[in-house]
Amino acid sequence: MDEEYRIVYIDKPEWGIIGQGIRDFNEQKAGEDKYQNLCYVLRTPAQEIVGGLIGATYWDWFYIDVLWVKEELRGRGFGHSLLTTAEDVARQRGAKNAYLDTFSFQAPDFYKAHGYRIFGELPDFPLGHQRYFFTKQL
Repeated sequence: MDEEYRIVYIDKPEWGIIGQGIRDFNEQKAGEDKYQNLCYVLRTPAQEIVGGLIGATYWDWFYIDVLWVKEELRGRGFGHSLLTTAEDVARQRGAKNAYLDTFSFQAPDFYKAHGYRIFGELPDFPLGHQRYFFTKQL
């Protein structure tokens, strides 16, 4: 490594510089990704957020980063509605497939019930649990 360059730790990541650098490189190799954020929230009548889905579409894929519904509201169809609404929008944007990851103590059965299949697993992540990677053709 060139002695003029140093690797240093910083508290606030430089996402703008580093993220744009990798996006520019990726675009040179794979074409424009057409990245768009996708976010829906579940609100109470008082406008409190009690659930939501955060994801993105790019390169004709839908990535689900987070899907959460407040515990006392689970099992009432809100997660289903959030997921299917987001999948519909992803399809409208041209997404042909979706992917996500979840832990064994979170919602693997929920995703299986919605047609997702496991394509990868990390055992003991965290210890005593598994991390699952799911995909689905939209």
